[in-house]
Formats: sequence, structure tokens, C-alpha cells
Amino acid sequence: MFWNLTTLILTAVAAAAFYWLGPKFVAAFKRFDAENRSRIEDERRDRGDGSAHVRHTLKVAEEQVEEIVEITESDPRTGTPAIRYAFEGEIFTSRAEAERIRAIKIGEIARGFYRELPAALAARRRNGQLG
Repeated sequence: MFWNLTTLILTAVAAAAFYWLGPKFVAAFKRFDAENRSRIEDERRDRGDGSAHVRHTLKVAEEQVEEIVEITESDPRTGTPAIRYAFEGEIFTSRAEAERIRAIKIGEIARGFYRELPAALAARRRNGQLG
């Protein structure tokens, strides 16, 4: 009797949890599937694109740079709230200026990658890791 009651309660709890969490799991799996399909399509498209490496380099460099943060502070002259934009500890009055500085930073990181690339390839060639 006790085993049947325990099994019944656990089954009911599992069913309720599945009913409550089921749509969230399905949505997560659909998102994962969509991202995976997008990645595969991007890889297929990149095989025929000669400048795909530049796009990937910029994407990796962009991941290494922090985002621009929107800050609301009071204007020292009028005391009214004013929106400012912060990037790497520097405050900008316009988002365009902050985006410009961020783009410069991303470009510097990408150029650094290409500066270091010949030495990295030479090291891999010496170690026999590059065909």
C-alpha cells in the first residue's frame, strides 16, 4: 500500500512539473535548434566567402570588448536627468561617440590578431601541427 501511494504521489508531482515546465523546455529546445541551424547555415555560406575570416575575427574581437552602458545622471548645470554613455570607464554624451570609440577598440584587437597570426602559424608549422 505504501509503495503504491508513494509511486502515485511521485507520478502526480512529475506530471505537474512536466505540465508547468514542459513549455519552457520545448521553447529552450526550439531556440537551441534555431541557433544550431543558423550556425550551420553560416558555416555553409562562409565556405564560399573569401572574407569570412575577417567577419569572424571582428566577431571574436567584439566579444572581448565590453558593451556600452547607458547611465542617467543629473546635469550639473540644470539639475535635470541626462543620459550619458559609459565605455571602459569613460563617459560620453552621445551614443554615437561611444560606439565610435568601441569600434576603434574592436578594430585594434582584430588588427592585433592579424599581427600575431604569422608567428602563431610559424610556431604550429615548427611543431608539426600544421600540414
